[in-house]
This record gives sequence, C-alpha cells and structure tokens, in this order.
Amino acid sequence: MEYGCIGEKLSHSFSKEIHADLASYEYEIREIPRDELAAFMHARAFRAINVTIPYKQDVIPYLDEIDPIAARIGAVNTIVHRDGKLVGYNTDFFGMTALLERGGITLADKKVLVLGSGGTSKTAEAVASALGARAVCRVSRTARDGCITYEQARTQHADAQIILNATPCGMFPNPDAQPVDLTDFPEVDGVADAIYNPLRSRLVLQAQARGVAAIGGLYMLVAQAAAAVEHFLGTAVDKDEIERVYRKIRNDKQNLVLIGMPGCGTTTLGKRVAARLGMDFIDTDEQIVKRTGKQIPDIFAEQGERGFREIEAAVVRSLESVQHTVIATGGGAILRPDNLTALRANGKLCFLDRPLDALVTTDDRPLSSNAQLLCQRYEERYELYCAAADFTVNCVSDMDENIRNMEEGFLQ
Repeated sequence: MEYGCIGEKLSHSFSKEIHADLASYEYEIREIPRDELAAFMHARAFRAINVTIPYKQDVIPYLDEIDPIAARIGAVNTIVHRDGKLVGYNTDFFGMTALLERGGITLADKKVLVLGSGGTSKTAEAVASALGARAVCRVSRTARDGCITYEQARTQHADAQIILNATPCGMFPNPDAQPVDLTDFPEVDGVADAIYNPLRSRLVLQAQARGVAAIGGLYMLVAQAAAAVEHFLGTAVDKDEIERVYRKIRNDKQNLVLIGMPGCGTTTLGKRVAARLGMDFIDTDEQIVKRTGKQIPDIFAEQGERGFREIEAAVVRSLESVQHTVIATGGGAILRPDNLTALRANGKLCFLDRPLDALVTTDDRPLSSNAQLLCQRYEERYELYCAAADFTVNCVSDMDENIRNMEEGFLQ
C-alpha cells in the first residue's frame, strides 16, 4: 500500500473516511497479526502509514529516525518512508492536546490519572505534563512500566481531578465495558477518552451524567490524522478544516433518537427526517413486534408492562452499535436508565414535544388508550423527556417546519 493504517484489530476504525476528507490519496486499513509485523516493517512497502493499537511502541526498532517528541514519549503512530529511511512521529500528542482544548478540560495544577500502559497512555502522560499537571499517575492492570494498579488508583488516588482513558476498554464491539467507576473519584472535574467508537463511551456518559466536562476521542482522531497528513504530504491543515471533517464524520456516524409521548409523531416524523438526511430508519416498537411475532397489546396482555419493558430493553441494546440511523422509540423507552445509556452511545436525543391536547389515543397503546390514561402518562413522563433530551422540537408547527427544526438540532 502507499498510505494507510496498520493495527491488530481495525474493524472499528474511522481512519479511512477521515483521510479521504483530508487528502486525495488512497488510504488502506490493514490488520496485521503480531507475528507478521516484522515482515511488514522490513518490507517497507509503503509511502506513509499510521500505527495504532497495539504497535505504537513495537514499530520503533524498525525506524531509521524518530522525531524528538516521539522519542521522548516512547510511542510512534505515524511513519513516513522518506529518501529510503523510515521516520517516526507522534501526532497523537497534538491530537490529545486538541481534544482537551475542545472539551474545555484544563489540566494545570491538577492530579491526573492516565488509564493504560500502551503507547497512547505514554502520549497522554506527556500531554498532561506539558499542560502543567501537578501529578500524573499511569494506571494498568499489572502495574508494569511505572504504572499503579486500578486498586491503588481507587484507594490511594481518589482525589484525582482528571481521568484520561488511553485503553481500548469500552471500544466497539464491547461498548458496555468501562475501565473505572467515577463514583470512586468524587473530585473528578474532567474526563477525556481516546475511544471514538462508540462516539460516547460509558465512561464519558457517566461523567456527563454527573455534570463533569467529558469528551470522546473522535476529535482527537481527526486532529492527529490532520497532523499525519502534514507529515505525509508536507502541507498544512488548518483548524477550521479539522473542525469541518470532525463534524462531518460525527454526523455521518451519529444517530438521531426520537423520544416523546405516544402519538407525538416519532414514527411519522422519523421517516420523513430520515429521508431528508439520507439516514436509515428504525422503529423500536416495530422491532419488538418482529422479535416476538406479537402485537404490542398482546404482549401487555400476556406479560404485563414489566415483560414488555424487558423485551423493549433487549431491542434497544441490540441497536447500540447502529450508526447513521433515525431511531423512533416507544413512549416509555426513557423510563429505564440503561435504555438511555445505550441510545446515547451513538445517538443525539430529540424530544418531540407535542401538546397534550394534540395527542390522540389509540387502542394499540395499552398505557394511553384513553384520555385519562394519556393525561396520566403525560404528567408522569414530561419532565423525564425534558431531562433526557439533547434538544427539543416543539411540534406545534406544520410538519415541514418540525422536520427542519429536527435537522437543525441534529446537525448542530
């Protein structure tokens, strides 16, 4: 290959799409088993490559030259084949710094925990030191290479103020994993996670739920790619271009999740806005019917609300890895925190706020089949919808205006 990215497992990678937006060359994603890395590096059959987990340190012995920043960190994620020599760089340093700036997370005079022992963790440690952290502790399961254990972090460093996750814990295809529980670190005021797939890891979601500034790794991925392009081609990439590509990739991957009362229009409006945005469409109630082979009133009659909610939760979990999709949810989907967590991983939640007097009762909604029940559900759930939503569309206008407002809120 001429340009590309190497790593051990790359099914989660967005790098090909990012480089396609930043430059005009062909960029290849290549998974390389550990026992084939030496042969690949010795062959030198590339112009320039990015390097990701777990090879950011393993490639160093094959280099002829190494940039001072990469040498100081001890990790390389960009290699350029120039004049017969392999030259290594670390653009993750720029990417991590840019991520923290965009997330409004300051490290000066703070205690920082860096989770992980690999190349990305060494980069995060270097960034923290460069940004004036008071203390930096790297954390790993085995406490090797100068790290402390997770138990030591929990018991001896509960006063940590910043957590930087440089592990793959929580990355697709295991998005429900989380490296630490933030309840063990009550003084944390900033979290940055190098994970970008899902867009918001469990760690980021927990931090945001606690009112802590938190950001996932997509912006870092784009920023480090831009820095790599500069080394690949010798051309500059400005900050506006990084922001443009970041927003494009985010919107290409992100779901629009519609929440609201039965009859508010999640299905009707959802199909229309999906067509407008060129996105797929999924209705969770339709998925429940397909999964069970039964209509929703029949499920309620046989299993009650609790049985129905279990089925609904299983459907929501099955959609956690879906991307670029408009997801219309049932009126009670927001009642379970686990549902919201799964939907937020890749989704932006929109509350379709239709006035009570504009909602219509139907027999296929057992919990709101008459006016009295509908009013009761509205009073029970309204504040929950408001709290869950990333943005709200007041459905008092015509359909076209509602759809424009949904699109605008999603793309912001």
